[in-house]
Amino acid sequence: MARLLVAVNAAAGGGRARAVGDRAVAALGDDGHDVRRLTADSGPAMEAALRRAVAQDAADAVVVVGGDGSLHLAVNALAQTGVPLGIVAAGTGNDVARCLGLPHDDPDAAIALLVEAFDAGDDEPIPTRSIDAVRVSTGRWFVGMLSAGFDAAVNERANRMTRLSGTPRYVVAVLLELARLHARRYRVTTDRDTRRLDAVLVTVGNTASIGGGMRLAPDARVDDGLLDVLVATPLSRVQLLRLFPKVFRGTHVNDDHVSFERGRVITIDVDDRGPAPVTYADGERFGPLPVTLQVVPGALRIVVPAPVPSTP
Repeated sequence: MARLLVAVNAAAGGGRARAVGDRAVAALGDDGHDVRRLTADSGPAMEAALRRAVAQDAADAVVVVGGDGSLHLAVNALAQTGVPLGIVAAGTGNDVARCLGLPHDDPDAAIALLVEAFDAGDDEPIPTRSIDAVRVSTGRWFVGMLSAGFDAAVNERANRMTRLSGTPRYVVAVLLELARLHARRYRVTTDRDTRRLDAVLVTVGNTASIGGGMRLAPDARVDDGLLDVLVATPLSRVQLLRLFPKVFRGTHVNDDHVSFERGRVITIDVDDRGPAPVTYADGERFGPLPVTLQVVPGALRIVVPAPVPSTP
């Protein structure tokens, strides 16, 4: 029997996460585990409650029911603690679950996998997979992608949209933000190598996709101890519209405007006089540049029913 804390973001997935959370609690409880449901009035309150539970050794594992934003809260509470994290993807994008090879569009399948994983036996450790997480100079962590250009502006626009969800919301946000497309002068340091360049998009990926399956960094892996840095140099609105559909297949990597490099410590800043671009990670607002990102190998333990290969 495991002591499980199930954190449910009732607002995730347009409200469907509440019912999914009920099913997760019931399934794990029926399997004989000591299950406690965590509810909170806000994201910060949920993260604080998770931190208290970890500090008090109140759970053998934490299960998060929600989207990437909910998962982001758990990552910040559990990074480097050794407490396993189970994922029931019930949000709109679910890119982290997608990139981990876990169910990202079938919450009941995710619940079934967790029941299988926690059913390993009292004498067996909970089966987990270690993955990297990214520590930011702001003091926060993320596990997916950090955006610091046009893609961050799209994220900010998408977060204000309530009538759409998932990939359609991001597609509409891209189209609406096109009118404001312009390049900035960035300073990007990858480990000790600094580049100054004009760009419209700068993204750092620990995982491969964002926005419900847009494969911005298709070769990124969550367990290689490296971050993938994507830079898109200035291009027109028409060129961006032609490039955009390719990100769903990951074929934009062959475009002359797109370049990649990898590193363990990334610093992003701007050299021009305009207002500092805002940054987003795991769909959450992180604040303006500059930021420094450091990948921490094996910072998180993800509950899996059996070892699974790294997937894009």
